[in-house]
Amino acid sequence: MKKRKRLLMTGSFAVLALLLSACGTSQVTAQSNGIWDRYIVYYFAEAIKGLSFGNAGIGIILFTIIIRVILLPLMHFQTKSMRKTQDLQPQLKKLQAQYSSRDTQTQQKLREETQKLYAENNVNPYIGCLPLLVQMPILMALWQAISRVPALTEGHFLWLQLGLKDPYYILPILAALFTFASTYLSSMSQVESNASMKIMTFVMPLMILFMGVNLASGLSLYWVISNGFQVIQTLLINNPFVIRKEREEAALLAKEKERALKKAKNQALNSKKKRKK
Repeated sequence: MKKRKRLLMTGSFAVLALLLSACGTSQVTAQSNGIWDRYIVYYFAEAIKGLSFGNAGIGIILFTIIIRVILLPLMHFQTKSMRKTQDLQPQLKKLQAQYSSRDTQTQQKLREETQKLYAENNVNPYIGCLPLLVQMPILMALWQAISRVPALTEGHFLWLQLGLKDPYYILPILAALFTFASTYLSSMSQVESNASMKIMTFVMPLMILFMGVNLASGLSLYWVISNGFQVIQTLLINNPFVIRKEREEAALLAKEKERALKKAKNQALNSKKKRKK
């Protein structure tokens, strides 16, 4: 299950990088042909221009915030699902220990029991990849709008020409740092250490950095705002420090209940012994 999820995420980034590098380079206008150019890339560009107030960089920032707000319910649903998945990790470990044999029949039984556990707790282990898959076409359309619509390609924001690379690599570095902060905060709320999550904590920022230094700075600006938004969202909705405290309090309460139950049993046993005497 974890291998499939990791492969899906890695494959998604690879497909994104391939598509970003392979898309058309001709200008996109109201006369462009094709559904992608005429109705997606063109209207993305029009939306950004409508939000620009004379500066295309402002348009990208406002456009990004609007997209993130629209995706907020999906991201919140993802967060709740991932937290449920994390809470199931101890039970999953028990199943893996119970069905540790590598023969086909045992592994099939493990898969069945795992799926049953997910179903009983209303958990979809693949939902964590959904926001990434939803954002892929948005990223593609945004990059195409920035690189193929003259009003955006020639637009300026601070030291940047949005259609060209960031000459000082400031935005790619910031985008990578915010990506790292986002994934690291998410990993902090896990019940147990997860090797695939540790890998993605470092791989994703590096991929963002690599693409950021090679693509239009307008796309890096999108990543900075989007991932910065994600950091704030995580701290407000899925704060790992709050989650850790809640789990510690729950564990302490469970221990206290266990001690109280044990004490009650001992008292009952002592009372029974006294009556026998």
